[in-house]
Amino acid sequence: MPQHTAAVNGNGNGVRPKVLIPEKVSPDGLALLNESLEVHERQGLSADELHEIIGEYDALIVRSETKCTASLLAAGKRLRVVARAGVGVDNVDLDAATKLGIIVVNSPQGNINAAAEHTIALLMAVARNVGAASLSLKGGKWERSKLVGIEVKGKTLGILGLGKGTIVLVFEVAAIRADGHLVGLTVARAAGGLGMRLSAFDPYANPALAASANVEILPTMDELFEQADFLTIHTPMIASTKGLIGSAELSKMKPTARVLNVARGGIVDESALLEALEAGTIAGAGIDVFTSEPPKPGDTASKLIQHPKVVATPHLGASTMEAQENVSIDVCEQVLSILSGQLPRSAVNAPIILPEEYRTLRPFVTLLEKMGSLYTQHFSPSNTASQLRTTFDLTYEGSLASANTTKPLFAAFVKGLLSPISSPDSLNINIVNAELVAKERGLLVNESRSRDQVEQEGYSASVTLRARLDPRSPSASRTRRAETSTANSASAGERRKKIEEQVITGFVSHNTPYISRLGRFTTSFVPEGTMLICRNYDEPGKIGVVGAKLGKAGVNIRSMTVAPIETGGEEVGLVGDGSAGEGGAEGAKQREALMILGLDRAVDDVVRKSLTGEEGMLEVSVVVL
Repeated sequence: MPQHTAAVNGNGNGVRPKVLIPEKVSPDGLALLNESLEVHERQGLSADELHEIIGEYDALIVRSETKCTASLLAAGKRLRVVARAGVGVDNVDLDAATKLGIIVVNSPQGNINAAAEHTIALLMAVARNVGAASLSLKGGKWERSKLVGIEVKGKTLGILGLGKGTIVLVFEVAAIRADGHLVGLTVARAAGGLGMRLSAFDPYANPALAASANVEILPTMDELFEQADFLTIHTPMIASTKGLIGSAELSKMKPTARVLNVARGGIVDESALLEALEAGTIAGAGIDVFTSEPPKPGDTASKLIQHPKVVATPHLGASTMEAQENVSIDVCEQVLSILSGQLPRSAVNAPIILPEEYRTLRPFVTLLEKMGSLYTQHFSPSNTASQLRTTFDLTYEGSLASANTTKPLFAAFVKGLLSPISSPDSLNINIVNAELVAKERGLLVNESRSRDQVEQEGYSASVTLRARLDPRSPSASRTRRAETSTANSASAGERRKKIEEQVITGFVSHNTPYISRLGRFTTSFVPEGTMLICRNYDEPGKIGVVGAKLGKAGVNIRSMTVAPIETGGEEVGLVGDGSAGEGGAEGAKQREALMILGLDRAVDDVVRKSLTGEEGMLEVSVVVL
């Protein structure tokens, strides 16, 4: 989650996260938010007014009227979440939100029943001429013979988009996600109760669910158009579904067929529908949604509304008291969850991760973020003779290898890696945009799993990070040439590997992250606070020298760990040219050690450089986690 925004319980200085609500939200939803957030209801804002104030807020809750454009989202420097109280998110620029790391959530289940019932209401109104009959009677007329309708029993209801959000896969975007049944399947069950025959087009529909509702799945949309007496549409409005039902599709339908749209405006080409009605290509339509809402006088939507064969309503699909309450509570709960560092249950632009899975992963999320930050700070060129690398191997070992997803771990690592070299205002990395950010920054992160049991006592899983030279880099080329020139020496490659290897291994014990290996050194420390990490010759007096320098600077040592070099059973020292050498008295005299000191305050660069200048002190880094 973005590091520059506050948690629900405050950010350390008593400031509560702020939520902007420019549209109506139910009182019960507001009550949930008011318990821990600063909530501002600002209905009636213009686009310019919204743009001017959005930078102050951590969350934005909207319905269908507020347009969350790329420029608005970019102006929301603190935004962590945009919550849409409803299903459709076509008023939110998902690409822009994803690039900015803003989680977009919706409420795919809260208004399913309301939308399904409204679909059935329009179906019956169109079949029995309810709209025209009501208007005629209010006009003082009694036109029974003119308003004869049809029965729906025995008629075929064609459903475009059956349920579980699967139809959207055909149109290349997961714009609707839900664990329960969606509107199409609910409509099918209600229509089945009216004695209708049920057909659907949805290549990814669950066959068992379809069969349970007596729905026949057709292989093509054309067959659906040809068979349907009533066609009802339940897909999202995205680029690939805009104008999905046009003149060509309507021409394949029966002249007695009717079209129903309680999904989103624009899926049905309004001009094509108007022409089909006037030409008698189809018999009628029930429309609840329009391309432009409200329609402008004289435009195509207005002409459709006025057409005698159309029953029109002003986007009432989700307008029931129960649905409004349900979606408001749902999105408010998700906003609270996200602002407290949890994952949403209905994110549109992020993977869905079950709460129990995330509870297991969360300590490792902390570990991976700290490992990434530790790498960037400790292996910085200003501290070591090495260069920072951009190719990384993450290996998940032990029980962690069986995790269903590692996306939160990947995101945490990328965030930690970039945090020390990015300004807080520019760093907004989470599971929404981590892969995109890594690609933009030229980072290659390979993930692998090892199911070997982790034997160490106290933990069952670990993570190992290995940073590798980009094989295309000049440094890698020099290394290959050096290894080639010393090919006659069996140990030359191994010595070179020891010099260049940048490795960090960590584990979690009792929900606390530990580092068990840093570079070539075996260790065990908790990565937190300010740490001074010194690589030095393992000689008497080195700890005293460091302690004296820190004491003179007024810095207290809170903890200390001394780590031996990881030898794999070999005696490894340092020969005169600084390369790793095995065995021998000279190597033994110049063995290395790693000193990790936990400090009570920051250490300035003057102190670090003074330590680096001490005899026998090889590298010194200051790490703040």
